[in-house]
Amino acid sequence: QVQLVESGGGLVQAGGSLRLSCAASGRTFSSYAMGWFRLAPGKEREFVAGISWSGSVTRYANSVKDRFTISRDNAKNMMYLQMNSLKPEDTAVYYCKVLKIPIATGQPVDVRNWGQGTQVTVSS
Repeated sequence: QVQLVESGGGLVQAGGSLRLSCAASGRTFSSYAMGWFRLAPGKEREFVAGISWSGSVTRYANSVKDRFTISRDNAKNMMYLQMNSLKPEDTAVYYCKVLKIPIATGQPVDVRNWGQGTQVTVSS
């Protein structure tokens, strides 16, 4: 099992940027496809972005494509989400999760256990 801790959220004005981080514990992090999800008030949790174990394949939700970039550093057991051109509708709690294969499905392996996440608030 890999333990995940999200960080990097905050309050930013529309058009601004944030970089989220996901720190993983365990030596098997590099074996897993990983992804970011978000939960906004009054909405269902949604897939944001996914990345293969090697980092060579990425997938994005249409709503964030060309604005967000997912990346990982397996040597540091870290995953990142660079968020640019932020919009008020990006306001949500963001979570990192191990993804099912293929990552295009956007499904987490564990749908029941979600960590604290990191709050992103974009003001208009």
